[in-house]
Amino acid sequence: MVKSTLQSRLTSTLFVLPYLLSFCAFLLIPILYGVYISFHDFELLSDSHTFVGFDNYIKIFTPGTYLFDQFTTGLWNTLQFVLYSVPLLVVLGLALAMLLNQLPKRIRGLFRTFYFMPYAISGSVMAVIWLMMFDTNAGFLNGLLAKLHIDPVAWLTDLPWVWVSLVLTTLWWTIGFNMIIFTNALNEVPEDYYEAASIDGANAWRKFVSITLPSIRPVMLFIIITSTIASFNVYAQPFLLTRGGPGDSTKVLLMNVLDEAFKGKQVGSASAMAIMMAVIIIIISAVQYKIAYGRKE
Repeated sequence: MVKSTLQSRLTSTLFVLPYLLSFCAFLLIPILYGVYISFHDFELLSDSHTFVGFDNYIKIFTPGTYLFDQFTTGLWNTLQFVLYSVPLLVVLGLALAMLLNQLPKRIRGLFRTFYFMPYAISGSVMAVIWLMMFDTNAGFLNGLLAKLHIDPVAWLTDLPWVWVSLVLTTLWWTIGFNMIIFTNALNEVPEDYYEAASIDGANAWRKFVSITLPSIRPVMLFIIITSTIASFNVYAQPFLLTRGGPGDSTKVLLMNVLDEAFKGKQVGSASAMAIMMAVIIIIISAVQYKIAYGRKE
């Protein structure tokens, strides 16, 4: 009996071991090393890396310093993107999932594939597609506006159209993932609940509010948190489509972190900015969880 238990534990450990090693090699160790670097004056091309304690973090929160300007400007632009994109990613993802469930079963899989396909392409391919769509002189959207006798729009060079372009691109690129998760959650809601509500005379809106939303609340929270984290880590869209312009109006925090590390060669201060970004994401995720589950049923 003891031998069987030991064999079972050994087998379980061997199954988990590849993931554990990958987690340590590609996530845990880089994070710890990044924290270590953030406490040093880690100039990329220098062999001397002086320990400076919290000096890099202090500069981030000291008004008037270069790091303060880089961090606050990038954080503000990132927060704008999060506020613009996350509600749409959640609401439209749920709406698409509900519409998908209304389709006949024989074509439902086909439409699910169509909606999910953009999520599978790379950032560079996404950028090529939407650069052609948003081109001021020869883009598809401005060509369509011209046929309607509407003046062309500078989608990638003028405010607020740059934000419209980035959010629209993000929705097209990533909403398929949220839709698939919501579809699976909706399929898990028992049909008996809806049948009982129909007998009681509940309309479609009452069923949605009283049955659908409470039943998928854990999945909804998961989608909100993951969408928020993904939007905070936005990089490909502004880098490839707008280059942070016009000016620095769409230069998000991750772009400033990479510029500080590889253009400014200051890996220590860039690591400090990245650590603070991670702390902010953790705090926001904790607040979202607290709002969703803070009250006792």
